[in-house]
This record gives sequence, structure tokens and C-alpha cells, in this order.
Amino acid sequence: MIKRPKGTLDILPEDVAKWRFVQDKFRDICRRFDYKEIRTPVFEYTELFQRGVGDTTDVVQKEMYTFSDKGDRSITLRPEGTAGAARAFLEDGIYAKSPINKLYYDITCYRHEKPQAGRLREFHQLGIEAYGAKGPGIDAEIISLAALFLKELSVKNITININSIGCPVCRKAYNEKLREYLSAYKDELCETCLGRLEKNPLRVLDCKSPICGKIGEGAPRLIDYICDECSNHFEGVKSSLTDLGIEYNIDPSIVRGLDYYTKTVFEIKANSAIGAQNTVCGGGRYDGLVEIIGGDPTPGIGFAMGIERLLMVMEEENAPLPEENGPDIFIAHMGEAAEKEAFKIAHELRAKGISVSSELLGRSVKAQMKYADKIGAEYSVVLGDNEIETGKANVKNMKTGEQTELALSGLSEFLLK
Repeated sequence: MIKRPKGTLDILPEDVAKWRFVQDKFRDICRRFDYKEIRTPVFEYTELFQRGVGDTTDVVQKEMYTFSDKGDRSITLRPEGTAGAARAFLEDGIYAKSPINKLYYDITCYRHEKPQAGRLREFHQLGIEAYGAKGPGIDAEIISLAALFLKELSVKNITININSIGCPVCRKAYNEKLREYLSAYKDELCETCLGRLEKNPLRVLDCKSPICGKIGEGAPRLIDYICDECSNHFEGVKSSLTDLGIEYNIDPSIVRGLDYYTKTVFEIKANSAIGAQNTVCGGGRYDGLVEIIGGDPTPGIGFAMGIERLLMVMEEENAPLPEENGPDIFIAHMGEAAEKEAFKIAHELRAKGISVSSELLGRSVKAQMKYADKIGAEYSVVLGDNEIETGKANVKNMKTGEQTELALSGLSEFLLK
């Protein structure tokens, strides 16, 4: 038997209602914050991620699904959503339509990682991107959007951690201090981090190696080296969050794993989850990204949430999740004439917006009714020669057992009510 590739997931019909609930809630909250949906290609030219995400990141160095197409062009399945959204913002002239553009997406992403709970090779990501606003207000707005979204999903036990990683100007001085500190551990750093030491030492702090992680714990704190502009921006973010009544912690260890981040970075952790899988939301500013991929300097900020991990946390917290609804009505029948009439009635009801399931296997009426109960039909009706002759039938409420005699022509009106 052919099986699905490692690190992928089949979302079965009985689980789809849970996914749809989360996705619909996200769309609704984005509507309330005036964010518009954008849909970008599932694959892009590899250069976009090399330049945008950063060629010293784990994502680009180790995790991307990259291949050559038939024109010998290097193509990559998107490992995240921000670079593609920024490319569309620039290429499709979104920047010219409004001084500020607020976008959201619901996409699949692909990373060749070790599969584990809440982390797959094909995963689903909800994301926010806002371009054009340079002040700290937009930082607080998107953090508040994420916090409200989680609250409305009944994910209550969360911690919001924020940090500032400065701008290229103040990070230059910090990189020298960090490089000086890390050089003392050259013999212990992994091979990947040795290569990062000169080019981008900040990425060492994001290494997943336990040894490099331990070394990073003693490193100088970036927040202690940020310039006045970045410091004032961070103070503005903190002040705005306080004004909104949003509690937060300052976590100097947050650097995020992608090179495009500047100034504000943040993570939201679910305290009910264990270890690395408790981060349900991560994001921050990327004021240099649009310029890196060929546009004019444009402030930007965003976040992403993985749906798989989010659902895992919701289940751990016993948050309410809907189940797939059964049909409005199940039409049972016996006899050839009744079968034809059942198909006709089913078609008419479906055209009026009513969900209908009808017998297809030729089972006994008893077996049909047992099946109607199993699939959760709200109502059922049995058609036989007598019902066809009189044009009337008993409609049964499957929950209460109450039966109502109706003309078959009035079935749709009854069900719509």
C-alpha cells in the first residue's frame, strides 16, 4: 500500500469541522481589524527566500524543499508566508493603492524538519502582514489581534513575550560583542554555527543544537545594545500594550529564526503545552524586507501561527471544538417507485439549501434508520408505496422521536423553518 510522505497529515472528514472553526474565526477577527486576505503561489523562485529569509538561517540552509524545474530554474516550496506576501506587495503594486496595507493569509508551508507533535513537513499557517506604518501602534495592534484570537478560541493560559533586536545600525555594534564572546567557544560550536560566526553571529543564538543553545545562554543581551531610536520604539510598544490592558513579559532571548526581523519581536506561548511546542504564535517587524527584495524602504510587521500546533493546544486545554454536522434530513425508501421519488425530493431540497442524505445501498428500512441515526441526521422520512400514493409522509425528529405528518410538497418549507 502506498502511504503518505513522512511529515504530512491527512485531515479526515470528522476533523475538518475543527479546522474550519479555527480558520473561520481567524478570518472574522481579521475582518474586525480591517485586514484583507491575500493568496500567493505555493512555490517561488529560491532567490526570494535566500535574500528575504536569509541564507544563514536554518530554514534556508537545512529545511527548504528546493528543486530545478523543467526550465532549469531553482524553485522552492514556500517555507513561510512573509517573503511571498512581500514579493506580491511589491510586484503587484499593492504599495501604490494605499499608504498602509494590512493583509492576512491561510496557507500551507513546507520545511524538511524532524516531524514531531505540532510540527510537520507540510503544515498550515495563519499569518498577518502590515506594511506602511512605522510607529509602535501597529506593533501593539497585531499583538492584540493575536491575543484576542486566542482568547476567542478559549486558549486562556498564554504568556506574551516581547523583545527588541534593534536595527542594522545598532546590531552592527552588538555583532562585534557577540562575535568576541562566541569566539571563545569555537571548539564547541557546531559546524553550521562556525560558518555563521563571521557572517551572521546572531543566528548562532537560534541554533537548535543543545551545545550551541547552552553557549548562547551566556551571550551578551542584544536589548542592552539597541540605539535610542529602537529603544524609544520599544518603549512605545510597551506603553501601547499597557494601555490596551495586555500583559507581557520582556524576554531578551527572543531573536526569531529569520533574518528579516528588526526592532520588535514577540512570541506567544501556551503554558499548557510542553517544551518547544508551546509557542503558538511568533512574529515581529521586518522594516528592511521590501528593500532587500528590490523595493523602496517600507516598514512592515507580521506574525504567523501554525494551525496544527494551535489545535493541539486547544485540545490540551479542553477548549470547545465543533463536530461535523450530520445532514438536515435522511430519506429512507423501499421499492423502485419510492427510490425514484426519494432522489427527486432530495434534489429539490438540496437546490433550496437543505442538506440531504438518501439511501444508496438498497438496505432494509431498519438498517436505513440505524444509519440515519449514526450519521447524525436531524430528521428522517420513510417513503414507500403508501407515501407515494397519498403524497404524505411522517417526518421524524431524530433527537426527540417526535413525528409530524406532512405533504411531501411541504417538506422543504418545514425543514427550512
